[in-house]
Amino acid sequence: MEEEFAMDDTAPLLQSASDFAYYPGNQNDAVAKEFLDRFPLPVIISALQTKSDVAGLEKTLVDCLEKLFKTKYGASLIPQYMGFVQLGLTADSQAVRCLACKTVSCLLENVADKTISPAQLIVDHGIYPLLLDCLINGNEQVATASLESIQEFASFPEAMEAIFPENDSDLRNLSARCSSLARVRVCSLIVKLFSASASMAAAVYNSELLSLLEAEVSNKDDTLVTSSILELFYELAEVEHGTVLLGGTPIIQVLSSIISDTSVDRILRSRAMMITGRVLSKENFYAVTDESSVKPLISDIDRLLESEIQDSDECECALEALGKIGSSTTGATLLLSMLPPAARHVIYAAFDRQARGKQLAALAALGDISGQSRSENDIILNDEAEENLRRLIYETASKSSKLTPSGLFLSILQQDSEVRLAAYRVITGLVRRSWCLMEICSKQEIVNIVTDPNKETVKRGMDARYDCCKAIHKAFMASGKLSSNPALTGIASMLQEAVSRGAYFTGQHRVAQPTVKTAERF
Repeated sequence: MEEEFAMDDTAPLLQSASDFAYYPGNQNDAVAKEFLDRFPLPVIISALQTKSDVAGLEKTLVDCLEKLFKTKYGASLIPQYMGFVQLGLTADSQAVRCLACKTVSCLLENVADKTISPAQLIVDHGIYPLLLDCLINGNEQVATASLESIQEFASFPEAMEAIFPENDSDLRNLSARCSSLARVRVCSLIVKLFSASASMAAAVYNSELLSLLEAEVSNKDDTLVTSSILELFYELAEVEHGTVLLGGTPIIQVLSSIISDTSVDRILRSRAMMITGRVLSKENFYAVTDESSVKPLISDIDRLLESEIQDSDECECALEALGKIGSSTTGATLLLSMLPPAARHVIYAAFDRQARGKQLAALAALGDISGQSRSENDIILNDEAEENLRRLIYETASKSSKLTPSGLFLSILQQDSEVRLAAYRVITGLVRRSWCLMEICSKQEIVNIVTDPNKETVKRGMDARYDCCKAIHKAFMASGKLSSNPALTGIASMLQEAVSRGAYFTGQHRVAQPTVKTAERF
């Protein structure tokens, strides 16, 4: 690395590096070796350090080295040039710092030599603190590259001691002296560490680093920062191995404070509701969280819908959040058992044709609450929840012109394809209930639609119709009372034939039709 740049004329290096860097597609090991045989790494590094004033040279060499280190041959050389990585991470040039961060990722991802521990190299050469500095002080590209390399590093056992030293907490100290932008970056890193592995998530939790996110999101004066942290909470809620740990944090109180505060920007409230749905859709979250602490959060969403909020997007977000909550058995039970049951908003809106977007969101939510997305053994809820579900649907029907649930089901099946798709999913979940099966079988028009192979023309519609048909057939055959009824023999044979036919077979030979389109003129 200390070797002097011996070429007075940079043109050959610049041209060859440009050809290598901007060759379309990936370069293979053979080409990488051929290039480095002509221009060894010390020569390229020396040029990058001493000839950066040559027009276009820095960018070309940075792009060239990035592509080189992505090959296995190039990555195998990185352990010999850790000094270059150190210098690169502290360089004045943002492009060089970004390259150094990406080089760390290449080292961790591509080194094939099993005798070398890439993570131990990072530890031994003090690379992690330099990556943290890049995260805090680098531009957006450098921060992103450093975040990705630290996340990769965190998946190795050797990373634990470096990231969580016994005598200090680098992340907490960093956050205390950072700008608001840098604090958001630190919070983003905390989430990435949390998602890296179960052991790393436990270390983050035990270090109380999640409280940094809570502190940031509690400051509602800076909408941009609050929005950014909410997105990180959304990401946290998706981490399967971390859901149990989230139950031990004040996340419920934080979300509730945002949703219930009418002075908060509606976009923030909408995101808070979506995160609520994600968190409360995880069944294992309830294993460590008392239901009594969850109910007030659901009540916040209930009150928002009860207030007849004027913003349609916010209303749809609230309904979608209830649907997410209802996708879990415990969540659905809570929505139907609370006084008054929050699920009433979903059921009322699902059959209201006055606001199409609201109806679609409600139908999707009702499908989740009814168990369409749950495993077969978890579809049916406890007696109280089931009775409230039945009562709410019959009550809604009685207040409509359709009078019966079967009339409601037929009305949504007769709407456009998108509403019909949602209707299939609702019926797929509800038909496991005997009262719903009776309603379906009492309307021949419903059976005609769900067994009609020509009804849908796109794949997702065909799949949803077929799944609905199978669910009705399975419930029908399981019902001794209905399957043995001679008056329903015709329905039984229609369902059996439709199930046997499959989702896509219509009995007709279809030929693809050519589409002719005139050229667009400018």
